[in-house]
Amino acid sequence: MFGNTIDASVVTQANRGGGQVASNGEEMRNNFMTLLVAQLNNQDPLNPMENNEMTAQLAQINTVSGIESLNDTMQNINGQIDAQRSLQAAGLIGKAVLVPGDRLLVGEAGDTTPFGLELQSPVGEMTAKVFNESGMLIRTFDLGPANSGSHSYTWDGLMDDGTAAPPGSYRFSVEAVNDGKSVSVEQLNYAQVLAVSNYKDGPRLDLGGILDPVRLEDIRQII
Repeated sequence: MFGNTIDASVVTQANRGGGQVASNGEEMRNNFMTLLVAQLNNQDPLNPMENNEMTAQLAQINTVSGIESLNDTMQNINGQIDAQRSLQAAGLIGKAVLVPGDRLLVGEAGDTTPFGLELQSPVGEMTAKVFNESGMLIRTFDLGPANSGSHSYTWDGLMDDGTAAPPGSYRFSVEAVNDGKSVSVEQLNYAQVLAVSNYKDGPRLDLGGILDPVRLEDIRQII
């Protein structure tokens, strides 16, 4: 004979993970109703189920349905967000961006790639330094003051002795000072978006091997 409460294992099973609820929700509801009907048919006539017990058990089955509905809604929302992010990333193909990094390139004609930086607060003066692949300092020049935010700059491709830097890869660093105190600077690397790849954590931008694929959140400026 059934007692006056439905086996709690049904509700426990319903609360284990959204994916399982979504796949077994209909079966859980059917089992729940079967148990409830059987309980009503076999209850003790001298001790029938109270109205509040019936209400509580109906509330439990509504909870199971609500969990399944919520899980479906969240899956739909996540799918829409992922699709929107992929479309946004695809729109960047062929464009140049500034992302965290410290690399500079000098072309055959002496042209250089831009570089950038991001400041959390205004600075009174900044100094940029350029190093060759051996780590040797070849150029130092002033960038002047700047407000907080992202900024882009160019290097004229000349070394401190006035001669043109050979084509190749270089690295830079920026030192910022405000009222005599050093200010933190995030250095930004120029790169061109060549393709978009999908990862578990969302789309990433392929920058042609200059850097590892980056997330949309890593973009500080679109040039």
